[in-house]
Amino acid sequence: MPLKIAYKLAIFISDLHYILAREDRKAVRDNLKVIYPEKSEKELRKIRLRMSRNFAKYLVDFFRFSILDTEYIKKNIKVENIEYYDKAMAEGKGVIALSAHLGNWELGAVVIALLGYPFWVVALPHKHKRVDNFFNSQRKSKGVKVIPLGNAARSCLNVLKNNEIVALVGDRDFNDKGIVMDFFGKPTHLPQGPAAFALKTGARIVPCFMFRNEDDSFTLKMEKPVEFNPTGDKDKDLKALVEQYKVIIENYIRKYVDQWYMFRRFWIQ
Repeated sequence: MPLKIAYKLAIFISDLHYILAREDRKAVRDNLKVIYPEKSEKELRKIRLRMSRNFAKYLVDFFRFSILDTEYIKKNIKVENIEYYDKAMAEGKGVIALSAHLGNWELGAVVIALLGYPFWVVALPHKHKRVDNFFNSQRKSKGVKVIPLGNAARSCLNVLKNNEIVALVGDRDFNDKGIVMDFFGKPTHLPQGPAAFALKTGARIVPCFMFRNEDDSFTLKMEKPVEFNPTGDKDKDLKALVEQYKVIIENYIRKYVDQWYMFRRFWIQ
């Protein structure tokens, strides 16, 4: 169906879910209160509703991957600073594309792949095999190669060794085994993979975020590669590098908080 109608239908379904999903609403409210302790309950409710509707649109975009092409990218997506990938890849050690559960990271991966870059993503497998197969087929249909979370370490190292790009998120550790660090001033588990791979291989970390604009167009923006000089102390360097790039993630989440799709409790209580 036409995109605008698909969006309206998705928002309608999302609003129904929003009314019924009490636990999700509470989790999102508690997360937002950490980021914006000064905001009223009314303001938080508005952000929460926009977040739910934006996520509905995100799903519509994902289901429509089969009809995306370079013409769609030209008309609807502004790509900024793609040259940072070129400069990082010129060093021959691969690139770690650092992102977050923000905006439309799935669509961002498709855009980069369609632009001709060798692009891999580490994805959490869905518990239902048929759903997992569908998600991966959507990604692969546009040239995005998938590494399942759980067996990712060796595959990621091989990708970087081949001077290709592997995308990792830096805002949520799904196993609660990541490094404990303050995020917006409160402790949580953050993934250490991006920092660990960078320190082990010398690959550049290039932060990149795909966010939705008011008119439902998108901007895919790459930040400058993270500059870091290791000291040789593995534990100290790991924490320092995560500390350095997590500030970038915090800034983007604060700016586009209604596109941060974190529907479960995020911080350590």
